[in-house]
Amino acid sequence: MTEMVYGTVPVQTGDPILPRWWRTIDRWSMCCILILFGIGLMLGLASSPPLAAKNNLAPFHYVTRQAIYGFMAMGCMVAVSMMTPQMVRRLAVMGFAAAFAALALLPLFGTDFGKGAVRWYSLGFASLQPSEFLKPLFVVTAAWMLAAGQQIGGPPGRLYSFALTVTICLFLAFQPDFGQASLILFAWSVMYFVGGAPMTLLLSIAILVVAAGTVAYGNSEHFARRIDGFLSPEVDPTTQLGYATNAIREGGLFGVGVGEGQVKWSLPDAHTDFIIAVAAEEYGLICVLLIIALYAVIVVRSLTRLMKERDPFIRLAGTGLTCAFGIQAFINMGVAVRLLPAKGMTLPFVSYGGSSLIAGGIALGMLFALTRSRPQTELSDVLGRRSF
Repeated sequence: MTEMVYGTVPVQTGDPILPRWWRTIDRWSMCCILILFGIGLMLGLASSPPLAAKNNLAPFHYVTRQAIYGFMAMGCMVAVSMMTPQMVRRLAVMGFAAAFAALALLPLFGTDFGKGAVRWYSLGFASLQPSEFLKPLFVVTAAWMLAAGQQIGGPPGRLYSFALTVTICLFLAFQPDFGQASLILFAWSVMYFVGGAPMTLLLSIAILVVAAGTVAYGNSEHFARRIDGFLSPEVDPTTQLGYATNAIREGGLFGVGVGEGQVKWSLPDAHTDFIIAVAAEEYGLICVLLIIALYAVIVVRSLTRLMKERDPFIRLAGTGLTCAFGIQAFINMGVAVRLLPAKGMTLPFVSYGGSSLIAGGIALGMLFALTRSRPQTELSDVLGRRSF
């Protein structure tokens, strides 16, 4: 009866790992990720040649690199998805320590690549953005703290996770990278809410966020410029938002045709932050709706599986990873249509970026590992579990 209610799949211990993994994984979500990556390569073929020409590189230089990073990301995703929840937790805690150290050392050894924010390490042949890796590792680490705090006699996990969240957000705000800071805070708030936080506390946090935003607006020219541009009733046609808005409007229902779009010649970030504008202009609303549907399938199916989960850690970590993934896609597309201020955030598995792709592969690998069908333990065993 338990298997019928919770949708578990009988697994024999002696089964080979690949058949067992394939039977327990969410295959629909896995297929959606592969389709998103394929769409990203297709859009990269359309959007990156102008930038390659500007930098005196081969026409498909960025597409080739995206394919290499993408296959590395897929490998990481499959490898991590084969782990047990305990292995995922240990990987996240150890990886988080390394990613946090890398984030803290950015002011000393990082670079801004002329973009005004020190977010990357230059490795010569590539660059590394620690905040991309920090997000999923932080989510799982914070979920472990929150779950441990729910145990009788457990540590004050809520307090520890909140202090960690504030510390990370401060480091990101000083870069400045308010987009990633807001994503970290959102993921923690969702997990805190799912873990049973009182509404008064969540409202207090919301008030503090508004107050912090007001202070940032008054003291950060970078932040104020983006907010002013968002609130302005008129869109400057020579800005990135102006080019993106015009491209989306020109695309219509079916687009202007493959390779016929013009926005890629004007937008410096057409292959990264504003790739959805390229999709809307060349392939039209139909392509955009398909992309939205793929993200929606992943989010809904993951949350549906997590609703059946009894283990507090798995439920919290999976919810945080799912919501962080979904809200990042929403923010990227929302910026392009002026629903949100500019954030400088990539579209997961579609935008160009090695750190974004590989970190996304690790994040989805952890999510798949946590949402795999498995026999549910007794509720008393879950509540009494204390092992690291």
